[in-house]
Amino acid sequence: MADESREAVEAYLHKGKLFRIEADGNVAGVLLLVSAAEESMEIVNMALRPAYRGKGLGREAVEQVAAYCSSIGISRLIVGTANSSIGNLAFYQRTGFRMYDILQAYFDHYPEPFYENGIRGRDMVMLERFL
Repeated sequence: MADESREAVEAYLHKGKLFRIEADGNVAGVLLLVSAAEESMEIVNMALRPAYRGKGLGREAVEQVAAYCSSIGISRLIVGTANSSIGNLAFYQRTGFRMYDILQAYFDHYPEPFYENGIRGRDMVMLERFL
């Protein structure tokens, strides 16, 4: 749900630590965390099932992952999302992330172009949160 390319997901799925997001005894979603630059970890995929969105679970997952990272000596959490993912950009900024880079044409190699909010997803907007 969090990535338009199945191939991209398969390439990074086994490179990190997968967290299960639970609610009411059910799996509500997942969050995948991988090592990034020195003393940094990256959220490379976070997805919630539609029925669980808007209930604070995503925010809670980010806070728990931030606490986990801090407890193992990580000082920076990063995440990237498409320029077209307006909701994701707002969500991450509400959870304390700030934009720091744009990877232009990042999604141009995907097999099929994708659109969100009437905008073609082309660039990766990188955000960071210091812990």
